[in-house]
Amino acid sequence: MRRRTVTAGNLEEILQATEPAPAAERPAAPPPAPPRAEDHGLRTEFGFELPRGYVDESGTVHRHGAMRLATARDELRPQIDLRVKENPAYLSVVLLSQVITRIGAVTDVHAGVVERMYATDVAFLQDFYRRINSEGHTRAAVTCPHCEGAFEVDLSGGRLGES
Repeated sequence: MRRRTVTAGNLEEILQATEPAPAAERPAAPPPAPPRAEDHGLRTEFGFELPRGYVDESGTVHRHGAMRLATARDELRPQIDLRVKENPAYLSVVLLSQVITRIGAVTDVHAGVVERMYATDVAFLQDFYRRINSEGHTRAAVTCPHCEGAFEVDLSGGRLGES
């Protein structure tokens, strides 16, 4: 920022020197641009498909869900949770319950929901969490055991057999 110093004999001269030009002499300002949504290209929510699925109280199986990127608060909050202090293995349950935004029709995902999931689904979600928060994507490099060909698969899932 440049600072402008004005020296004048009196206050009247300073006011005249800094007075804005009359409206007729000023160039017309362009019309304001319509507001647009900022798209920074940052993906913050990732869809997934559970290997087995979460079974709710009514017996409905929910397989598709979404997980958002974790914040520093998400990673710090479980450290003060009494359940985690008593049993450090509970950390992943609390952490997953904070970043999973939905599982099927279930939008209130809390630690009790994660506790009732099958172990294979929790292991899948732990790996999914690590991938999107450490690596920034859901792809994994794999090698075909038959032809030794290397390729990538998307772990977020799709139809059966695609993840």
